[in-house]
Amino acid sequence: MTDSPAARLTAFLEDLEQARQARDVTVVVVTKFHPVELVRELASTGHRDFGENRHPEARDKATALADLDLTWHFLGQLQRKKARQVARYADVLHSIDSLELVEALEGGEPEDDRPVRDALVQVNLTDDPARGGVAAAGLEALAERVAAAEHLRLRGVMAVAPLDEEPGAAFERLAAYAERVRGIDPTAEWISAGMSGDWREALQHGATHLRIGTAITGNRPRGG
Repeated sequence: MTDSPAARLTAFLEDLEQARQARDVTVVVVTKFHPVELVRELASTGHRDFGENRHPEARDKATALADLDLTWHFLGQLQRKKARQVARYADVLHSIDSLELVEALEGGEPEDDRPVRDALVQVNLTDDPARGGVAAAGLEALAERVAAAEHLRLRGVMAVAPLDEEPGAAFERLAAYAERVRGIDPTAEWISAGMSGDWREALQHGATHLRIGTAITGNRPRGG
């Protein structure tokens, strides 16, 4: 088997099949800094879920690949002034982290014909307020606001494991936060957690969406 992105995707899915214990899991292939040709190659295998972290690159790829009917996941920090632009092409917003961001997404004229986007509340698993995500103390208030939003559909939670902590312990806390969100909306069952280096630990603690980059795409091009 050649070491191509499509071959790595096949190998990853085989590993996932053995580890996921018959649970439905969505693999979001993170393609930041990679060309649209790589996305087309992976899409040719039937894969449909792709993620990006930066608005201009995400917008350009979604536009260039509009013929493929892909599901685009926006994973990076959302700037309030750009949030509405991102929501025009991103089907899933993984990084809802403040009430102000929800208000920015909800803003605009009432007659705007906008689609409802799936939304995940990003939780900060560290004690550093500068890191992305809402603090645990504000989780319910933010989840309730997303659930009440006209243009957002509360789906669950997202987090990134801290670098200075064993990922399993961090994802165990995230699973508890996810349960709190399900207390607000029982259908908000998604847990977006786990990347190329810690997806197995995330899976053990209920992850439904894995954000996988280099394990499938290979190293980023130089300059990325």
